[in-house]
Amino acid sequence: MTDTRRRVKVYTLNEDRQWDDRGTGHVSSGYVERLKGMSLLVRAESDGSLLLESKINPNTAYQKQQDTLIVWSEAENYDLALSFQEKAGCDEIWEKICQVQGKDPSVDITQDLVDESEEERFDDMSSPGLELPSCELSRLEEIAELVASSLPSPLRREKLALALENEGYIKKLLELFHVCEDLENIEGLHHLYEIIKGIFLLNRTALFEVMFSEECIMDVIGCLEYDPTLSQPRKHREFLTKTAKFKEVIPISDPELKQKIHQTYRVQYIQDMVLPTPSVFEENMLSTLHSFIFFNKVEIVGMLQEDEKFLTDLFAQLTDEATDEEKRQELVNFLKEFCAFSQTLQPQNRDAFFKTLSNMGILPALEVILGMDDTQVRSAATDIFSYLVEYNPSMVREFVMQEAQQNDDDILLINLIIEHMICDTDPELGGAVQLMGLLRTLVDPENMLATANKTEKTEFLGFFYKHCMHVLTAPLLANTTEDKPSKDDFQTAQLLALVLELLTFCVEHHTYHIKNYIINKDILRRVLVLMASKHAFLALCALRFKRKIIGLKDEFYNRYIMKSFLFEPVVKAFLNNGSRYNLMNSAIIEMFEFIRVEDIKSLTAHVIENYWKALEDVDYVQTFKGLKLRFEQQRERQDNPKLDSMRSILRNHRYRRDARTLEDEEEMWFNTDEDDMEDGEAVVSPSDKTKNDDDIMDPISKFMERKKLKESEEKEVLLKTNLSGRQSPSFKLSLSSGTKTNLTSQSSATSLPGSPGSPGSPGSPGSPGSVPKSTSQTAAITTKGGLVGLVDYPDDDEDDDEDEDKEDTLPVSKKAKFES
Repeated sequence: MTDTRRRVKVYTLNEDRQWDDRGTGHVSSGYVERLKGMSLLVRAESDGSLLLESKINPNTAYQKQQDTLIVWSEAENYDLALSFQEKAGCDEIWEKICQVQGKDPSVDITQDLVDESEEERFDDMSSPGLELPSCELSRLEEIAELVASSLPSPLRREKLALALENEGYIKKLLELFHVCEDLENIEGLHHLYEIIKGIFLLNRTALFEVMFSEECIMDVIGCLEYDPTLSQPRKHREFLTKTAKFKEVIPISDPELKQKIHQTYRVQYIQDMVLPTPSVFEENMLSTLHSFIFFNKVEIVGMLQEDEKFLTDLFAQLTDEATDEEKRQELVNFLKEFCAFSQTLQPQNRDAFFKTLSNMGILPALEVILGMDDTQVRSAATDIFSYLVEYNPSMVREFVMQEAQQNDDDILLINLIIEHMICDTDPELGGAVQLMGLLRTLVDPENMLATANKTEKTEFLGFFYKHCMHVLTAPLLANTTEDKPSKDDFQTAQLLALVLELLTFCVEHHTYHIKNYIINKDILRRVLVLMASKHAFLALCALRFKRKIIGLKDEFYNRYIMKSFLFEPVVKAFLNNGSRYNLMNSAIIEMFEFIRVEDIKSLTAHVIENYWKALEDVDYVQTFKGLKLRFEQQRERQDNPKLDSMRSILRNHRYRRDARTLEDEEEMWFNTDEDDMEDGEAVVSPSDKTKNDDDIMDPISKFMERKKLKESEEKEVLLKTNLSGRQSPSFKLSLSSGTKTNLTSQSSATSLPGSPGSPGSPGSPGSPGSVPKSTSQTAAITTKGGLVGLVDYPDDDEDDDEDEDKEDTLPVSKKAKFES
């Protein structure tokens, strides 16, 4: 198995018409019992596993390309290729295939690709070969017609290709091209354009190798300049010879490599610029041309990668201070193109490619280049850096952490990236957006590795928050020292929006690292200064940042928000927005609705105690009234701890039972009729029997009286409100940007009769909440009036309403039992 002649790479063609590398191994042919025939077998050189087992079918069309490639189709959409290390190995396997199919090994294709009609087959059997007209100026029109008529038929295409190949016809046509140009024979040049274009559509590697040879390729391009549909010929040759210059930034000693680079550039130019757009061809008509370019690029990258002297010289000159700026720019552009070529490689080959670059010191070299003043060089270096980050972010993280042990924060690679993002001079911040995406990839825990000995996430995030986060937040902190942004131009706003987007990502993914940073540096207060920006997109970014924090429902964050009164900028922005029905209005209401629906007790109490006066007149959604209701329920539970404990006892019967079976006491409760209750003994749990009846009934009686009084008052208010229809919000409280006391001082007068005047702590998290019947009445009246608010969900409290109905009935029935 050490025979290099039989060493091959197995490729399959994917849906994007790109070749995927399936592995390297050794090919053999032999009879396979399971497949009932001679087959091609490829075993991996690494572990001997079977990479390919393909029966050589008598009717499958096999193609030999470029002396070292064999290509065929297993099924309708499944193409395979074997790329041999040596020509001898390819010839050996090709002979085996031709032997099975009964073909002459001198052919490059063993079968017709598509079946033809019987009539065509009969015609072709009677004329075994295709006779081409003699290659003369007077017969160009006849040749063009022959080529055009052969294209629809696969068999005729095959015969035409063989005739062109065997008679050296292409070189004769190119000689005629020179004659036509010298005579300025435009008609003849138009015929030659059609002939050469038709030869491309034959899709034959053997013909491409002739056309793309050093002596022929420029004449082929010349023929394609004379498109009959254009009034003037194109000047492709002039561009390739005079405008496009081959810059050998590092001398290439291998002549084969140099020739391969020239050939690939010109063929790529023909594909992209000279030939008509692919949409005019039949599907896959130029697949062989794509493959030709693809395998050329793979070869170039492989040959350069193996040339250690070349790469060593490249990186030495890149980092040498004596290298002049123009030379360095050429070196960076070459490296960028080299990395772009690597994208054609398969994953395992690309891995080896980037490891080679890493060992050569590409990251220290990029650090030097990014520190330079030349914007073009920096831009190319950024593109190279993006290839590295997208392919292997862990490699970049490892480098910057090692670097931090030796260098100051200012010259760290990751800080250079952040500085370039902040200092982007482009008004649209195109470069900054690209760099922000790279930073996001680097700080994303999803692509960080965790091993038994170390956790990359813990180490890198610790490093990032210690050495880099202050650089990222510097423009934010510098611009938010006052009550409004000190600079509010469009470019600054865009930059701050990018910074906020990255910080919001960190809040979502970095847990305690970002939490400590936000609380210790008071970041949220500074971010909310941007709510006063004239740019709506920036104010919404600030609001999104706060919404992400509230969405975590973390009491550390909540205490920080309450302590610093960080709802004030949001409420100000809401009031300043007035009655405008826009994204700002909806986003702020949604945030308060989230607090209500999720029943975040501490924030509910804080909002109502400090900002209710400012928000009480907002009646086009029920969000703020719902918050007030939640708040009152908490207060009632605090005022009546006995009632709260009674509720807990009653709820135990409904909620704390086994999901599969009812306990005996509950079965007795639900199975006893009212008649039985009157005559018999009340069913009470042992814990209930020990309690004094008066102690239990006294708070219930008071609660029911208070509740009836409140329901009648609320019903009157809601009827008045809804009869008048939806009103524009009129805010009685005007907020100045001076101090926080405007909101907080006025809110002290908002305590309801019967509720404690001083702001108390929120209710016990463990105590079950209750929603009075007024909630269901509110929903019903609102629906009758035809109004449903933006973020008002009348159905949210249905479950609570049902619970309340049950709670109302249960105490009364209990009371009947006790009285009897």
